Amino acid sequence: MSISRFIIVSPIAAMPSITISFFTFIIFFFFFFLATVSHAANHPGPARETIEIIIGGGSNSPPSPSTDCPPPPPPPCPPPLSPFESKRIELVYPVIQNLKRRIRSDPLGVTNTWVGPDICHEYKGFLCAIVPDYKVKALAGVNFNGFNLAGPDLSLHGFLDQLPDVTLFHANSNQFTGTVPGTLANLRYLFELDLSNNKLYGEFPVEVLGATKLTFLDLRFNSFSGAVPPRVFNLDLDVLFINNNGLMQTLPDEIGATPAMFLTLANNKFTGKIPRSIGKASRTLLEVLLLNNRLSGCLPCEIGLLGRARVFDVSCNWLTGPIPHSFGCLAHMEVLNLAQNQLYGPVPETICQLAHLANLSLSYNYFTQVGPICMKLIERKVLDVRMNCILGLPMQRSKAQCEAFFSKPNNCPDPKSFKWVPCRPNSEEQSDRRLTAQGASLRSFEALVRHRL
Repeated sequence: MSISRFIIVSPIAAMPSITISFFTFIIFFFFFFLATVSHAANHPGPARETIEIIIGGGSNSPPSPSTDCPPPPPPPCPPPLSPFESKRIELVYPVIQNLKRRIRSDPLGVTNTWVGPDICHEYKGFLCAIVPDYKVKALAGVNFNGFNLAGPDLSLHGFLDQLPDVTLFHANSNQFTGTVPGTLANLRYLFELDLSNNKLYGEFPVEVLGATKLTFLDLRFNSFSGAVPPRVFNLDLDVLFINNNGLMQTLPDEIGATPAMFLTLANNKFTGKIPRSIGKASRTLLEVLLLNNRLSGCLPCEIGLLGRARVFDVSCNWLTGPIPHSFGCLAHMEVLNLAQNQLYGPVPETICQLAHLANLSLSYNYFTQVGPICMKLIERKVLDVRMNCILGLPMQRSKAQCEAFFSKPNNCPDPKSFKWVPCRPNSEEQSDRRLTAQGASLRSFEALVRHRL
């Protein structure tokens, strides 16, 4: 025992103090390691983990799963706010800007207002309203009347047909060119279409037949040609203005089916007779302008059935024969113009008795006689009979002109019809109508001026 202790102690005693301390630490750690290994052998689980941690090792076992829920994802960013009042307004913005790029002449500077998203309040010429099926604000109207917009390719295609919520489109006095878009049937709310006084051309635009909700159709002062589809007169229109084009055909019988109040076919090339069916429009027609065409034949007595009519103008045609006595039933007539035709015979006194008559023009015909009631209208300058064949009145045709005219046969096929009177003159019913009749607006005559309406 003493020898062992010496062997162990003797070297230690000979070492410096620092060396002894380090050696003592090594011995302590060695015994601690043996004790730990021995414990791990008897308890393999947690002790082994402790050893590995102490000596700097890592466990091969996966870490225990955490019981905490992951944080929820951040909410999505809200979509950016649109500068437009609604999607329907946003829809037409590029359509308007595309039109603006095609305009090369803008004398009133209206396109200077077509900037930014506020179409409803800032854009001149555009009107907005709540569209029924979407219940939001939409572009409901276009009013370009008198803007005189122009451009080499200023077409209605890509503009009119791209305004899905438009209800009225007025473009009087511009320089739109080309044809009418063929997709008007897609404009489900369009009820007023005014394309007058532009540079549109081609056959009559049958595309309007697809716009079944139209109540106002104005195509005057363009270069449309050919025939008018008879179905146009079946459209449920209040106003039909197709004057001042190059339309050429005989008037169809469907003219009597029109529900229009204002019918203006003037200054075209319509030929043939005035259809007798015109009397069927007695409940609706207020003003009829057929002047300056190539109409021929005799005046049908059925015109006398137009008891609500206030204006009837067939001047500057080739009509012949006498004035039917049925014209005395035109109780509301204010303007009756039969001038510059080849009418003849005596002027019926019943016409001169019409209560609201303000202008009766029979000049440049071949009438031969007027009675005392008509003479009073001549004196009041209501009746114009210049350049006829009436003896004793000034400013008449020469005797030679009258004789030349009457030397030719001028017979109408149904002479008895000229004596037919469908109403009872001076009846109580007619008197009541006269008392309640309102003054005529003479709206149709405004259609004969390019820049009106």
